[in-house]
Amino acid sequence: MSVEMWTEKYRPRSLSEIVNQEDIVNRLIGFVKAKNVPHCLFAGPPGTGKTTAALCLAHDLYGEGYRDYIMELNASDERGIDVIRETVKTFARTRPIGEVPFKILILDEADNMTADAQQALRRTMERYTETCRFILIANFPGRIIEPIQSRCAPFRFTFLSREDLTGRLRYIAEMEKVQLLEDGIDAIIEISEGDLRKAINILQAAASVGKPVDKEVVYGVVGRANPYDVRELIRMAMEGEFVKAREKLRELMLKYGVSGSDLVKQIHSEIFQLEIPEKWKIRLASAIGETEFRLIQGGDDEIQLSALLARLVEVGQIIGKDRE
Repeated sequence: MSVEMWTEKYRPRSLSEIVNQEDIVNRLIGFVKAKNVPHCLFAGPPGTGKTTAALCLAHDLYGEGYRDYIMELNASDERGIDVIRETVKTFARTRPIGEVPFKILILDEADNMTADAQQALRRTMERYTETCRFILIANFPGRIIEPIQSRCAPFRFTFLSREDLTGRLRYIAEMEKVQLLEDGIDAIIEISEGDLRKAINILQAAASVGKPVDKEVVYGVVGRANPYDVRELIRMAMEGEFVKAREKLRELMLKYGVSGSDLVKQIHSEIFQLEIPEKWKIRLASAIGETEFRLIQGGDDEIQLSALLARLVEVGQIIGKDRE
């Protein structure tokens, strides 16, 4: 198996290879044809192709030597005002050689920039528009000041569809000669929640085990419990089998190495699938939130989750009496 990270190895190189973002791709292709790009703000959840789209735009605009015309900065690491005044300004003020009269500066995770740095960037974008165009990438665009947002053309990326995720995972598995089973795909998609980068990383981690990639392997490498086991845990508690439920809890934590916080999140997801009155779903959601808060504050995983199981037992008993 290749030691190269698959997320980079199988990254699209051209705008025409990007899927599930048709409206965005069509607008960017229009910029390439006109050889003119405005300042852009790429916003949306992680793993949906924002950075890839920026690199593909540069590739299609400048050709194979596009790396000579762009600069990538990750604002979560280099987010101070000095970087904007020195590094960014130095790059932005020089005109490139070639038929495209401007360079592109890609500022990843721009929503992590300090307020002072954003104010400095605002002026730089305005002053050096002729020689440099900025592509700001953010998961939370609301953290970017309004004057910068108003200078940019907005692009809103959405989560990839199940079909697109499945197709890409199958393609990578075929190229890497990995046996990817159907339930393995389902598990990866459930865990990744539309984040393609996360899905590919999970696939690579699961493939490194050297076994066919099924749901057990996937849950094992990511440290999450099988949803079936979580549902069984809830069923035992709701039916009053507290001791058995607690034993199941300890088994899950030892078998999968899952943390208390992750297990609470899975229980939270499963609670809303239960066939119980809505008022009890509300109360259980409140109890789960309290448990997660206590875990974040440093509470012991096993003790807090056992207390949550006790609440499930109590609710199950009350619902049973109401039905009688």
